[in-house]
Amino acid sequence: MLRALTSASAALGPRAAGWVRTMASHQLLVAPPEALLKPLVVPSRLLLGPGPSNLAPRVLAAGGLQMIGHMHKEMFQIMDDIKQGIQYVFQTRNPLTLAVSGSGHCVLETAVVNLLEPGDPFLVGVNGIWGQRAAEIGERVGARVHPMTKDPGGHYTLQEVEEALAQHKPVLLFLTHGESSSGVLQPLDGYGDLCRRYNCLLLVDSVASLGGVPIHMDQQGIDVLYTGSQKVLNGPPGTSLISFSDKAKNKIYTRKTKPYSFYMDIKWLANFWGCDNKPRTYHHTTPVISLYGLRESLALIAEKGLENSWRQHREATAYLQGRLQGLGLQLFVKDPALRLPTVTTVAVPAGYDWRDIVNYLMDHFSIEITGGLGPSLGKVLRIGLLGCNATRENADRVTEALQQALQHCPRNKL
Repeated sequence: MLRALTSASAALGPRAAGWVRTMASHQLLVAPPEALLKPLVVPSRLLLGPGPSNLAPRVLAAGGLQMIGHMHKEMFQIMDDIKQGIQYVFQTRNPLTLAVSGSGHCVLETAVVNLLEPGDPFLVGVNGIWGQRAAEIGERVGARVHPMTKDPGGHYTLQEVEEALAQHKPVLLFLTHGESSSGVLQPLDGYGDLCRRYNCLLLVDSVASLGGVPIHMDQQGIDVLYTGSQKVLNGPPGTSLISFSDKAKNKIYTRKTKPYSFYMDIKWLANFWGCDNKPRTYHHTTPVISLYGLRESLALIAEKGLENSWRQHREATAYLQGRLQGLGLQLFVKDPALRLPTVTTVAVPAGYDWRDIVNYLMDHFSIEITGGLGPSLGKVLRIGLLGCNATRENADRVTEALQQALQHCPRNKL
C-alpha cells in the first residue's frame, strides 16, 4: 500500500507543481480588511421600536451553544419541540405547522406563493405596509389582486369584508391582525365564518400581535396564520412560524402548477419538518443556531402562559399610553379597542421633525423608537413594548427620554 501511495505521489508531482505555479502567478488584489482585524463591538441598546426586540437572556444563551447537524436526530427533536410550541401559541391542532428559514417577509411570501396560482382572485386588506407587501407578492404570482385600501389607522368591518367577498369572489383574503406601521388592531372574530360562507381561505399576519394579543387560530376559523421570531417572542430575526388548516393544505396539494419557489415549497417543507408522516428528506440547511433560540423563545412563553403574556402586554401598554398622553402626545389610533397592545403609535407632535426625536433618544439614552413606515411615514412615532421588554420600567424610561427630547429638539412654531 505504501509503495502504491509513493508511486501515485510521484506521478502527480509535475501536475501538483503546475497547480502551485498557477496559484503563485496571481497576486492578491484585495488586502485583509482593517475593520475585520479589530474586535467586534456591539452597543448596548434598549430596543423599544416595533421590532426586533431585545433577546431574552435564555435565548441569548442558546445562541452560544455548539452546532449540530441539521439532519441529526437531536435536531429533529428540536424541530418537533418548535412545532408543538407553534401549535400552542397559535392555539391550533393543525398537523401542517412549521418554521420557515426566513424573516416575516419570507413567511408571507411562502404563504402567498403556495396558496395562489396565476389568475386566482386575491382580496387584500391594505391599511398599512403589510397589506401593500401582500398585494405586491400576489401580483408577482400572477393573481388577480383586489385591494381594499384604507388610510393608516383604519380597520375592516364584517360588512365591508362581506361586500368585497361577494363582489370579487376571492379564493384568499389577507388581513393584518396587528398593523405595526399604524398601531391598529384588526378584529378577527367572525371573519373566518364569513370566509367559509364564501368558500374563501383566510390568511392572517400576526407578526406584531402574536403573544401580546389573544388569538385562537382554530376557534376563529383562520386558515393560514404566520408570525415572526423577533417581536414578542424575543428571538433573533430570521425564522418565522406558520400553520395551515386542512382546507388550506388541500388547496396547496391540489394545485395545477408548482409554486414558483422551490425554497418555499410547502410540500417539501412539510416533509422536512415531519408534518406528513413520511421519512424526512433533505430540503435545505436550516439555521440551526437560530432554531435553538426559537425553541427557547417558545419555551419561555409556554412557561409563562399565554394568558399571562396577554395580560402583561395589555397592562404595560395601557400604562405607557397614559404616560404619553400625560406629555401631551396624541395617540394615533383613536378607538382604544383598536389599539395594538404591543406597538403604540403617537402622532408626530406639531412643529417637530420625527427624525430629530428618534435620533435624540438613540444618541442620549441608547433607546430605539422609530418613525412611521410605508403609508404612515412622517405621521407617527412607533413605540414597542414586546415580550420581556413589556414592563412599566421601560415605559417610564422611554417616556422620560421623550420628555427630554421634546424640550431639546428644534421646533418650528410656524
